[in-house]
Amino acid sequence: MMLLRVAFVLSLFVPLMQAQPYAATVTTQDGVEVVRLVDEGRNMRVSIAPKIGANAYEFLVNGKNALYFPYENVAEFQKAPRLAGVPLLWPWANRLDRDGFFFDGRYYGLQEGLAPFRRDGSKFPIHGLLAFSDAWEVVNVSADDRDAEAVLRLEYERYPELAALFPFAHSIELHYSLSGGALAVTTRIDNHSVRRMPVSLGFHPYFQVHDAPRDEWTVELPVGSVWKLSEQVVPTGEKVASEELFPERKKMGLKGSKLDNVFGDLERGAEGWATFVLSGEREKVTVEYGEGFDVAVVYAPGGERGGFVCFEPMAGVTNAINLAHEGKFPDLQSIEPGESWTATFRIRPTDF
Repeated sequence: MMLLRVAFVLSLFVPLMQAQPYAATVTTQDGVEVVRLVDEGRNMRVSIAPKIGANAYEFLVNGKNALYFPYENVAEFQKAPRLAGVPLLWPWANRLDRDGFFFDGRYYGLQEGLAPFRRDGSKFPIHGLLAFSDAWEVVNVSADDRDAEAVLRLEYERYPELAALFPFAHSIELHYSLSGGALAVTTRIDNHSVRRMPVSLGFHPYFQVHDAPRDEWTVELPVGSVWKLSEQVVPTGEKVASEELFPERKKMGLKGSKLDNVFGDLERGAEGWATFVLSGEREKVTVEYGEGFDVAVVYAPGGERGGFVCFEPMAGVTNAINLAHEGKFPDLQSIEPGESWTATFRIRPTDF
């Protein structure tokens, strides 16, 4: 009887002694604050740099990074940042076609010398204001037997240099959740302004596989239309059916191809996800766009910089705010005063 009691007591402690499958920590690497999300069972680790744009720059699977990150370490990234990992594009995604934007009958000009913004080869403002921002704060890091998660927040209106260029009071949260072999990235924007605000948000994630050269990579594009672009890579307002330009989009080889295209009319499955896939020999990176991400930019330049493919989740087309003002993009999203906007995309590497 005593042996039975001991066995019963020990059985109560077995679940407590088992290692929790997920972990979430805040640490310092090379002098840089880093949030780590870990899935021990799948040997996955996600690293996020809060003070470098809240960028998830590392998604290791069995020691191999599914994200393109051409730096020796995160300290080098902080010293000389450029787009890599999973950068956020806000308050405009990709390019504007002028130094400002129209919304609800008002023109908002961008004044240089306030918040730094980048320009492309045509001197157009590009990639928003927050890609490398140090204004993010970690508000929650937690893990249980279902996932590891982190929430980062930026109170936009607290920074006059940002508010001067996009004068809509709001907060923005990034919620990273590692669960079931996938990283879910959820964005929430809360409008604190007395006016409606436009949503021209996007992400510019860089993906790679390791088991085949780029010429042997394939992509799967669930897209119904392609926007025609100007010489400055800005949509003209016209689009054509995707099969006219990309008849092999269901499984297209990248050999000899360069992509920098804006796609619409995404084809979604029964649960509402539009599924993009990058494949090597066996390795795959699947990127699933949830509702709210209605447009996809696909960027795969090839050449010397050809070691990546970008499947960019976008709330609207490039230059969406100005195109909406011109009547060329009727699907611009917006947030009413006191309301919020939320959208999610997921990254799922397999066979790494």
